[in-house]
Amino acid sequence: MFEVIFLGTSASAPSVHRGLSANVVLYREHRFLIDCGEGTQRQILQSGLGFKRLNKILLTHGHLDHILGLGGLASTFSRWEAVDNMEIYGGAATLERVRDLIFRVVLRGGDTSSFKVKFVPIKPGVIFEDDSFFIQAFPVTHRGPDCYGYLFQEKSRRPFLNDRAEVLGVPIGPERRRLVNGESVTLADGRVISPDDVLGPAVEGSKLVFVGDAARTDNLVKYAQNADGLVIEATYIEADAEMARRFGHLTAAGSARLAQEANVGRLYLTHLSRRYREADVISEAQAIFPNTMVARDFDKVTVGKKGK
Repeated sequence: MFEVIFLGTSASAPSVHRGLSANVVLYREHRFLIDCGEGTQRQILQSGLGFKRLNKILLTHGHLDHILGLGGLASTFSRWEAVDNMEIYGGAATLERVRDLIFRVVLRGGDTSSFKVKFVPIKPGVIFEDDSFFIQAFPVTHRGPDCYGYLFQEKSRRPFLNDRAEVLGVPIGPERRRLVNGESVTLADGRVISPDDVLGPAVEGSKLVFVGDAARTDNLVKYAQNADGLVIEATYIEADAEMARRFGHLTAAGSARLAQEANVGRLYLTHLSRRYREADVISEAQAIFPNTMVARDFDKVTVGKKGK
């Protein structure tokens, strides 16, 4: 399962209670910062996360309210020996803007011998993978080029059946690890035990979908389909639907309709405008998709299989 920590949930400009776009996704030893609005490093510290291992940054697009915090973060990392590198993933146009911000403004093209910044241009498809999960980037329609969302998918696994292993006399230790890894083992008495003897049916992994700013949802259904959690913007409400269309954003109702159509487990709304009361946003969304939460700064949620 995945954990999401919301660091900034305001749209366009910060408010008294909400910072600009920034979120952290945690999975096992991995930590990913999604977007980095102005003031993000203070939000990271206030949340208790700290900077350790927080060096992989996924950008949804290049608008300033989603990237301005990178300058301060890069400046801090470049002066703190415990963090010696930063990997920034994003579309080509987004990375070009961020490269100017970091090297021309913050580091001024100077010494990077002890601090390395790696820019990773992405296209639709898998951008990160290990033995247990992968991250897929997918295109999102907003204002300007190279806007992306991110799909975090835990790989399916076959659970180890301890009771069955005990009956078969499989000792605790390397033999069980090998069976979990799909290898057969030979016991001391000469019997050969195969993985099928001690592994149950495959269990589907958790799925988390993260969308930043978006102008439409019809092209997002296939990525959000059956997600256990969907994080997405709700900058406007239906009373201002025309304004939402004009500026390339979604209403709370529009995001809720996406969650309903895609059979999502739970909907998390963020990127809220200061013009609305939180109660108006949540009531509009829950009328369509009841299992909706409006995220606040420093909220922490766990995204696992639906109903668990």
